Amino acid sequence: MKELAGRLTALDPDAGAAVRVIAYFDRLAESRAGVEALVRGAAVLAGCPARLVDPERRVHVRVEPDGTRRDTQDPPDPAWPSARLSPEGTAALWLERAGAARGVVPASRTGSASAHPGGSAPGMVKADLGGPAPGVVTADRGGSAPGTTTADRAGGASHAADIDRAGAAARRGGLGHARGGSSVVDAVILERAAGVLRLVLDRTRGRVPADDPALVETLLDGTAPEAARLHAARRLGLDPALPARALAPLNERPRVVPAGAEADGVVRLGVGPAVPVLELPRSWAEARTALRFTAEGTPRDPGPRVVYAEELGGIALLADLVVPGAEPPPDVRALETAAASAPWLAATLHAVASTASLRAAASEINVHHSTLQDRLAHAEHLLGWPVRTPQGRLRLQLALAMRHLARS
Repeated sequence: MKELAGRLTALDPDAGAAVRVIAYFDRLAESRAGVEALVRGAAVLAGCPARLVDPERRVHVRVEPDGTRRDTQDPPDPAWPSARLSPEGTAALWLERAGAARGVVPASRTGSASAHPGGSAPGMVKADLGGPAPGVVTADRGGSAPGTTTADRAGGASHAADIDRAGAAARRGGLGHARGGSSVVDAVILERAAGVLRLVLDRTRGRVPADDPALVETLLDGTAPEAARLHAARRLGLDPALPARALAPLNERPRVVPAGAEADGVVRLGVGPAVPVLELPRSWAEARTALRFTAEGTPRDPGPRVVYAEELGGIALLADLVVPGAEPPPDVRALETAAASAPWLAATLHAVASTASLRAAASEINVHHSTLQDRLAHAEHLLGWPVRTPQGRLRLQLALAMRHLARS
């Protein structure tokens, strides 16, 4: 590889530098270098600050060209050269090259690099490394940079010479502090480093999508081994030390979210209680029960579209008594018969059962208080019991809850 790089450098400095860059990141990959070490390598080789920004995994690493880590909250400049870690993701590696022409290196699915973003330069080959990993770039040649791994530190002396050669070749190819525009070698640094970073992050931080069906299924399966469920949680981006909750959307796959996440009301949704990660099977069971208490939220089927299991209390016990498809209880049958006789009745009774007073119920359905009184008199005649007494209102609330369960 060294002989090939030397020959290419004599013919084309960019090509020679690019081959050295590829060999360098191949050795880092073989030595299982960490995220900071890889970003440091990109910064030193490019001769400008490099930063990794992965908002989904909440990873932000920025390294100066002398190898010193110096993070910042400032957003990346869109004009800087960059490479996304995956075609569909938001994570990206940036080279903070002032005055560079805007360029985005296409994300590589294989991690291989090319001298040109659109294809390989003549004579470019993937490095074939047979020797030990040389280590990583360090800010201080005499010691280890913060964040490096044991493998990163193993070959410090040989690596220092290696990075000096790679950096010198890169600078001969047009890189370095004084250069103002992006180059072919920039593209190789970005693509190669981004490919290795993606593999490292997937291995150490897990993929972020919270809807991976197989992982979610494992996490919610109480019969699965604890180790498998913990592994699934980490792969889904969940911290095993923090509580989470299961979500049961209607006619959709289950989801798992951190305890602090808000549930939207776009679809009917049962929300399980916040529990430790290993207790998520229980949260999932209670979320499915809560889903049965949801409604469409329409005049014909009034009620909440999102129900939290912990808010049900003892009402959740009704779910064991009312089975979908079975003969509904008498009060539910009376409610269905009454609702079929008047299109306004279901919404009116729901307003009475779910508000603090009749005046509030009238405001809820936008009718005058006297109109509500007339409607309730008619409803009581159809139902066969009063709904304006404490006992009758409780009976109405139970009947409405069982109606949701019977229709689920």
